[in-house]
Amino acid sequence: MGKIAEQSSLTSGPIALPMMAFTFPIFLGNLFQQFYNMADTIIVGRLLGEDALAAVGASYALTTVFISIAFGGAVGASVVVGQHMGARNFERMKTSIHTTLSSFLAFSIVLSIVGLLLSGKILLALNTPQDIMDMATDYLGIYFLGMPFLFLYNALSAIFNAMGKSRIPLLFLIFSSLTNIALDIIFVGPLSMGVAGAASATVISQGISAVLSFVVLYRRLGTYEAEERSRFFEYAILKKIARVALPSILSQSIISIGMMLVQAVVNDFGSMALAGYSAAIRVDSFVVSPFTSLGTALSAFVSQNMGAGNPDRAKKGFHVAMALTASVAAAILLVLCLFPDRIILLFLGENYSATALEVGSGYIHFTGFFYIILGAKICTDGLLRGAGDMKLLTIANILNLGFRVGMAYAATPILGIEAVWYAIPVGWTINLAIEAARYRSGKWKAVKAI
Repeated sequence: MGKIAEQSSLTSGPIALPMMAFTFPIFLGNLFQQFYNMADTIIVGRLLGEDALAAVGASYALTTVFISIAFGGAVGASVVVGQHMGARNFERMKTSIHTTLSSFLAFSIVLSIVGLLLSGKILLALNTPQDIMDMATDYLGIYFLGMPFLFLYNALSAIFNAMGKSRIPLLFLIFSSLTNIALDIIFVGPLSMGVAGAASATVISQGISAVLSFVVLYRRLGTYEAEERSRFFEYAILKKIARVALPSILSQSIISIGMMLVQAVVNDFGSMALAGYSAAIRVDSFVVSPFTSLGTALSAFVSQNMGAGNPDRAKKGFHVAMALTASVAAAILLVLCLFPDRIILLFLGENYSATALEVGSGYIHFTGFFYIILGAKICTDGLLRGAGDMKLLTIANILNLGFRVGMAYAATPILGIEAVWYAIPVGWTINLAIEAARYRSGKWKAVKAI
């Protein structure tokens, strides 16, 4: 098959140390991603006040839907690319990459237009408080203009991870994070651009990173020589990507839409409660990043080993990931139980309200006890995704969210806003139970993504 680039360590040799080494750059990348998201929120909250923080939080629920679509599509691409990589079929790998990027660009432009046209109406439908509506609309308008950069950056990162090159997206993410924070401080502070400045900083930093990642990828692809020339686009490849991506997009977007509906419940409690909830959601995203990193690494590990015809090695990698998850969950629980108020106060200005602090700290203190369940669920997600076994994964995630949304609407009149997070561990447990049954059946080994 011609000259072969450096051999991946994911398909041969020891498992634990190579997986940790592969996961660590992904984790650092996710950490920086969450760090600059948190920095965004901290800068807005401290410099502009609770109303601005609530406006960014109201926007976050909608932007998460589009981020989930980008992530779900990238999952499909990474599985196909990773399995071709594991099979050492570099011509098909390159064609998969070309097809992914061209499709993502076209799709993201369409979604950008849809977002610009509908964002205001969606904010109204979600009962967004009127005192923050203008700021939320401004933030979303700028965010949707940068949608193509978001999609391409997610696709490029997924492709690098599928190829076993997790350090490359890490470097670009660090660069993007630092650039975003610097621009945040300048735009929100001295230039007084308000929440529009925070959105502009995000779009500019993602745009630069997406372009640089694109250049590096195509230089890297030159080291993989194939006997046949790859194609710019192939419909058959797109169908294979879609077979994995569409269930993932459905699952991820339904989760995000569900969370958006949950936020509509929170919105009814006013902008102060929304500010505390927004801070808690940012913390939640931050502490979940070790689990999502393990899930991403495991997905790449499984996809390459399934492509190489070695499902037993994929299973062993899953066991290693689960052991790492348990230790991480214990550390997170300790921190969240000891310092819930101090963590939430990082996001609130000096004149914070008692309601915002109570809502935020109550959320993270309660959910901290159940991250072990979430971590196990995310690892099982990674195993099934890497194998291309998406049907039951999608069903499990839909049931998870359906329960959480249903309880939020049914129980908040009785239990108050706390019902929003009381439902979370039950949803996670339902999800994990369904996926664990699929894992134990062994049927995931028979699925063929390529």
